[in-house]
Amino acid sequence: MFAGGANSNSTFEYLDYELIKQNPKIICGFSDSTSILNMISEKTGLVTFSGATFKSLTSWETEYSYKQIINKFVLGKTELAEEDDEFYCIKEGVAEGKLIGGNLFLTSNLCSGKYSIDFTDKILFIEELAEEAYPEMASNYLYKMKQNGVFDKIKGIWVGNYEGEIPLEKILLDTLEGKYNFPIIKSNNFGHTNRKMVIPIGTKAKIDTKKEIKIELLENCVR
Repeated sequence: MFAGGANSNSTFEYLDYELIKQNPKIICGFSDSTSILNMISEKTGLVTFSGATFKSLTSWETEYSYKQIINKFVLGKTELAEEDDEFYCIKEGVAEGKLIGGNLFLTSNLCSGKYSIDFTDKILFIEELAEEAYPEMASNYLYKMKQNGVFDKIKGIWVGNYEGEIPLEKILLDTLEGKYNFPIIKSNNFGHTNRKMVIPIGTKAKIDTKKEIKIELLENCVR
């Protein structure tokens, strides 16, 4: 469990990835945990989880987050939506791929350099905290990913919470300039919001924009 630490990438060289691989545990967090979650999944092949930290369930988190923890880690449910979650189609299509991503800023920092992650054939999910990343900054992060070839590799994008003056999907579409054919969806159930879906990084999922719930897992995420 991780909470806080935007410079969590500073720990990459000190982690014993083989030890982690041989002793798998549930590692769950969101936002500033994005770097560690994705790097552990990349280096070990294990599934990590974007979702509420366990500690926060007893403090500022909601019934939704508690229910998600129980559903995923106790009951083994694979749904990526709860009742009343809202999904929107931004760009039509169908795609399959392993889930990767989380906080936009930290994900964009994983697209180049020694500690980069492989975006090939992945479904990228992104969210951002608007009060820390105004639209120009969000645009910068997306352009960094574009300039490093991320959008040439992925199969689809799932957009989560961003309460900025310009919607994140609008910033994304401006960045893509109509040059990519993958589907794009949006939902209100992950990110800096009261609804925090537990999203398993490294698990295969499918986007189908014609369905009401536009993304689903294709395999179990907990053994």
